[in-house]
Amino acid sequence: MGLFTRDIKTINDLFVHTLRDIYYAEQQIVKSLPEMIEKATDAQLKQGLQAHLGETKNHVKRLEEVFRLHGSDAKGVDCPAIDGIIEEAEDVAGDIADDQVLDAAIIAAAQAVEHYEITRYGSLIAWAKRLGRNDVANLLEQNLQEEKAADKKLTDIAESKVNLRAA
Repeated sequence: MGLFTRDIKTINDLFVHTLRDIYYAEQQIVKSLPEMIEKATDAQLKQGLQAHLGETKNHVKRLEEVFRLHGSDAKGVDCPAIDGIIEEAEDVAGDIADDQVLDAAIIAAAQAVEHYEITRYGSLIAWAKRLGRNDVANLLEQNLQEEKAADKKLTDIAESKVNLRAA
C-alpha cells in the first residue's frame, strides 16, 4: 500500500498505515542502535544510546498494544525514509577515521532518526484523537515524549562536549 494510493480512503486507513510505518521504523532502529553504540567512543553518548535502545524496545511493545486496542494486526510496512536515514548514517560513519568526529556524526544521525519519529508520533496522536481514541493517543504520547527527551539529551551531549572536541 503506497501512501497516496486508493487503499487509503479514510483517516483510519491513514492512521493504520502510518502506525505500520512507525512500527517498522522502531524495529529497524532496534536492529541498528547496537552498531551505533559499539562505534561511539564518548561514554555519555554510549550510555545515552544504550538507554534509548531500551526505550525503543518499549516503544515497539507500546505500538503492539496500540494495534491490539485499535483492532489491527501488528505488522510493519516498508519505510524508505527510515531505511534511508539509517543507510546514510552507516555510510557516513564508515568514512570517518577521527573518533571525535565520528561521535558528532553519530549524534547527528541519531537526531535525524529522532526527528523522523517525532513527526510520525505527532501525526498519529492527532489522528487518534480525531478518531476518538484517547487511549491509543496516550500510549503514542508516551513514545513521543521519550523521543523528544532522547533528542534533547543528544543535543546536550553534542553542545557540551562532543562538537567541541570534534572541531
